[in-house]
Amino acid sequence: MTSSSESQPSDAQSSETQYLADLRRLQQQHWPPGVPQEASYPFGERPITVYLQEWARQEPQRAAVEFYGHTTSYAELDDLSDRLATLLRGRGLENGERVMVMLPNCPQFMTAFYGVLKSGAILVPISPMARGGELEHLFAEAGASALIVLDALLPVVSPLVAGTGIREIFTVSLAGMVPAPTLPLPDILQGEAQPVDARDLYTQLARTVPQPLPAPELDAPAVINFSGGTTGLPKGCLHHQRDLIYTSASYCTAAIAPHERPVCLSFLPQFWIAGEDMGVLFPVFLGATLVLLVRWDIQAFLKAVPHYGVTLTTLLVDQVDDLLHHTGAAQTDFSSLRQVNAISFMRKLNPEYRRRWAELTGSLVAEAAYGMTETNTCDTFTRGFQDDDFDLKTQPTFVGLPVPGTEFKICDFETGQLQPLGEEGEICIRSPAVFKGYWHDRHAPVERPGGWLHTGDSGIIDGQGLLHYLGRRREMIKVNGMSVFPGELEVLIGRHPAVAGVGVLGRPHDRRGEEVIAFVVLRPDQPLSAAELTEWCRNEMASYKVPVIHLTDTLPLTTTGKVDKKQLLPRLSEIPASSPAGATGPERGQ
Repeated sequence: MTSSSESQPSDAQSSETQYLADLRRLQQQHWPPGVPQEASYPFGERPITVYLQEWARQEPQRAAVEFYGHTTSYAELDDLSDRLATLLRGRGLENGERVMVMLPNCPQFMTAFYGVLKSGAILVPISPMARGGELEHLFAEAGASALIVLDALLPVVSPLVAGTGIREIFTVSLAGMVPAPTLPLPDILQGEAQPVDARDLYTQLARTVPQPLPAPELDAPAVINFSGGTTGLPKGCLHHQRDLIYTSASYCTAAIAPHERPVCLSFLPQFWIAGEDMGVLFPVFLGATLVLLVRWDIQAFLKAVPHYGVTLTTLLVDQVDDLLHHTGAAQTDFSSLRQVNAISFMRKLNPEYRRRWAELTGSLVAEAAYGMTETNTCDTFTRGFQDDDFDLKTQPTFVGLPVPGTEFKICDFETGQLQPLGEEGEICIRSPAVFKGYWHDRHAPVERPGGWLHTGDSGIIDGQGLLHYLGRRREMIKVNGMSVFPGELEVLIGRHPAVAGVGVLGRPHDRRGEEVIAFVVLRPDQPLSAAELTEWCRNEMASYKVPVIHLTDTLPLTTTGKVDKKQLLPRLSEIPASSPAGATGPERGQ
C-alpha cells in the first residue's frame, strides 16, 4: 500500500505545477504569430551526424562549407568525417575517450567535429589562443587521448603533452589551401603550402578506407565545452548527442525564419559554444551552406554577402557598429540578407543601431538569445517581438520566450521559493540540453532537483511570461542595500551615441557599502567628458545606480568578445575616490 505522503504531491510541487501551467498559458497567449510552438526535426530526433549523412545523400554536391574560395560539399564532408572516425577507431580510440581539437575556424574543424562524434569519442574543442598555464589546465581537465592541432601551434603544445594521456597527435595545415581566393585572405591562409609530415591529418585521411560505424546513441556523451572562465578557471561542461540535436531543432524552429536555401555566414570561433551552434551545428541541421571566416574581417564580410548570397548571419553589436561606420558598406549589395542576429557584449543593441542597419541593408537586426555553456546556449528567442522596438525598449534586458521544450522559472536565491511574476530572482532552466555535469566532477551526482538548473543569473519573468535578464548574481553590486546589476547598466550606458563600449564593476565604499564604477570607451569622433556622461546617466537611471564614470582608451576582452572583468579588477585601485560629480578619467571635448 502506498502512503499518503508518497502518493500526494507536496504543496511546493503543486505550487510549481500550477505556476508552470499558468506561465505556459501566458506564453502561448503572447507567442508571436507564425512561430511554431513545437521543435521540428526534419530527419527525426536522431544524432546530428545522421543529418550530415542525410544531406550528403540527398544533395551531395551542395556546398557545405565555403572558405575563401575553397568549397567542401556535403558529400566530401560526410566522407572525410567517415574517414576520420575510421582512423580514430583504427588507432585504438574507444567510445568515451576524448579528442582535443585546437584549430581556428576552418573546414578541417568541421571534419574533426563530425568525425569525432561518428567515432563515439568525445570532442573537446579548445581555443587556439590558449597558452601556458591555461593550456595546462585544459589538458589536465580533459584527460584526452588524441589531439588535432594546427601545425603552427605544435611548438606551443609539444612541451605540455608529456605526462598527459595523449598518445596520438594529428596536425592540420592551412597555408596555401586556397590558391584562387574569392575573399581577402587572412595571414594564416597566405603563403605557399608547406611540406607535411607523417602527422598531417588530411594525408592520413587520404590513406584511410572508411568503414561503416553504427550511429551514436542519443544519450551518448558527445562534446565537452569549456565555460568562458571570466570569473575563474574554465570548467568542462559535458553535453550528449541529444543536447546537440535538441538545441538545433528548438532554436532553428523558433528563432530562424524558414528559407528554402539558407546560406549562413559565421566568423564566431567554432571552439566557443555560440560558434559551435551557429557555425557547426545549425548549418548542417538546416542543410545550409556555411560561409566560414577565420575571424571578423569587414572587407571579407562586405565581399562575401553578395558573392555567396548570404541569407543569415550572427554578428556582435561591435561588428554592426563597424559596418555602419564603414565607407564601403553603402556600396555593398545586402539584398540577399533575410535575418541578422546580434550578440550584445561590449556594445549593446539599441533602436538607433536597428534603424540605421535597416537603412543600410534593408534587413532587421535582433538580439540572438539568452543562454550559457551549461545549457548549450540558445535557450530563448526574440523573433516576432521587434514591432515598435518592443524588444529593445522593454526593461530590464529583454531576452524573449523559451524555445520549444525549454522551461524557465524565477526563484528566491536563498530559499528557492518561486517568485511572483515581475519579481527579481534566480533564473532556473529545465531543458533537454542542460549539461550532464562538469567533466572533472563526472562521477559526482549533478544536483538538479526536479531537473532544474540554477543558473546563478538574476532575472524577471514579466506579466506576459517574457524573460528579462539582469546579470550574474555574483556580479551584483549593493549600494545602500539596493541591488545594481552591471549588465543592466551596460545596456543603458551603451545607448549613449558617444559610447563605444562599457564594463561595470563594484568596489567597497565606506558609507554606501559598494559603489558602481563604469569603465567607458568613447568613440574617437564623439567628444564627451566623464562629467557630461555622468549627468546623462542621472536622467536615465535611478540615482543609486549612477556610476563613477572612468574613461579609458580600451577594454580588455576575452577570446569570445566579452569584457574581461578579471583584468579590470586590478584597475579599480587606480581610480581615485569618487568626487561629488561621480566622474573620473580624462576630460574629452574640453
